[in-house]
Amino acid sequence: MEQRINFYKASPDTMKALGVFGAALDKRGLDANLVNLVKLRASQINGCAYCVDLHARDLRKDGNDEHRLYTTAVWRETPFFSARERAALAWTESLTQLSDTHAPDADYQGLREHFTDSEIVDLTMVIGVINIWNRFVVGFRVSPTNKGEKHECQTSFLAGDDACHNAASVPDIRA
Repeated sequence: MEQRINFYKASPDTMKALGVFGAALDKRGLDANLVNLVKLRASQINGCAYCVDLHARDLRKDGNDEHRLYTTAVWRETPFFSARERAALAWTESLTQLSDTHAPDADYQGLREHFTDSEIVDLTMVIGVINIWNRFVVGFRVSPTNKGEKHECQTSFLAGDDACHNAASVPDIRA
């Protein structure tokens, strides 16, 4: 599969804005493990191979065992997720499949039991941002890299390094 557009190169200001937006979310204090679990689940739903690979690797680095990684897509059927994680995963599915679910009250009420108002807003924003990244990566046909290797300009681009404008890059969607 060939990448259609290098979106960093085609619209650097847009991509920098998305990176800054994501970085601001990282400072809000949601548990990184929960955030990566949500990103993995949304990416599974959206069929984003690059993002599934990236966030599964991040979860593994954070100490998640294989049971959790293998069963994230069927989390309702397993005992491997906490009540808080289950609430976040249900909300992720509801918002990622919004045209089908319309964000049901039951999923929202599940959040209220485990998250503060601020955390609910932040979690909703994380879900929105990963869905944006999924649309860029799937839409422009970005493939996972061999062994999870990152292009050298991914981090420097988001930091404002102009050398990335001339590079063929793969997105680092951790931002």
